[in-house]
Amino acid sequence: MTDKALCETIGNFIKHHRINQNKSQTEVSLAAGISRSTMSLLERGGNISISSLIQVLRVLELLYIMDVFKVETEISPIEYAKLQKNKRQRAGKRSKESNNTKEDLEW
Repeated sequence: MTDKALCETIGNFIKHHRINQNKSQTEVSLAAGISRSTMSLLERGGNISISSLIQVLRVLELLYIMDVFKVETEISPIEYAKLQKNKRQRAGKRSKESNNTKEDLEW
């Protein structure tokens, strides 16, 4: 898709959800803190700032779509294997150093 086509797709998405929520451009733009002309420009696929887009998404309760941009750290198979190697495999007796008796804990 071209940049223009992507902007139009985003604009159509915003317009669709705004209309489904029965909100006017003026209502959304006031709540988002942007001008109505910026709202109109967004819906027509024009260039607007990302912060304006985020404000509109917040007003329309559509911020969940931003989740696709989250980067989650993944553990590599080698790191996972190392962690599993250090994991306790079976129960055993505690060493004498870790067996604190009541007498050891008193002053």
